[in-house]
Amino acid sequence: MSHALPQWQGDTAALRALQSERATQVILRDAFAKPLRTIAGFDVGFEDDGATTRAAAILLDADTLAIIDQQVARLPTRMPYIPGLLSFRELPALLDALAMLKHAPDLAFIDGHGIAHPRRLGIAAHFGVETGIPSIGVGKTILVGEARMALHEMRGAFTPLRDGREQIGWLLRSKPGCLPLIVSPGHRVAMPSAPELVMRYVTKYRLPEPTRLADRLASRRDRGDGTTDERDD
Repeated sequence: MSHALPQWQGDTAALRALQSERATQVILRDAFAKPLRTIAGFDVGFEDDGATTRAAAILLDADTLAIIDQQVARLPTRMPYIPGLLSFRELPALLDALAMLKHAPDLAFIDGHGIAHPRRLGIAAHFGVETGIPSIGVGKTILVGEARMALHEMRGAFTPLRDGREQIGWLLRSKPGCLPLIVSPGHRVAMPSAPELVMRYVTKYRLPEPTRLADRLASRRDRGDGTTDERDD
């Protein structure tokens, strides 16, 4: 699969400009299959002291959450970690993992941010724009913005995440007693739909099943038999 992503030349200004351009292509309305037939989770880890990028993709039945396919792609790490430019570091391996799946999902859940990003192009938004696949970012920490209303402890509670006057996502209490998730649309998903879609696939853990399973695969905690070494998220 050929990726139209720039090679790392050390020019961070050029990458930020490209992010701003790609952000104009993000679609913030629901344009995914209804009903959903398949969903997928994507996450990235690193091997060889960071020299190898390891991207995991796991394809699930949208109704039963049965695993249809799972793949791991490994590529030489293309650039150092630079805050705000994560997608250029991780996206090539994610795109390879996507290409290895039996087929593309109707909806992708990405470990990371959608538009809840300084230039509105976190990795989930960048992934969606590059592939055309509807996507949602499921992050664990706030990258930008703040919630101005207290978040209830009740499971499924959510409150807007805003950057100035602009809403860029949600804080979502997926599990009582745990820190909230940062949920934001990536591409072809409307802002109001994002928390509902994430909660649809939350079981007993903090993370929704697509990104929880992808995290296990990306971090090599999967035992190789379709099950994982469970730890509470």
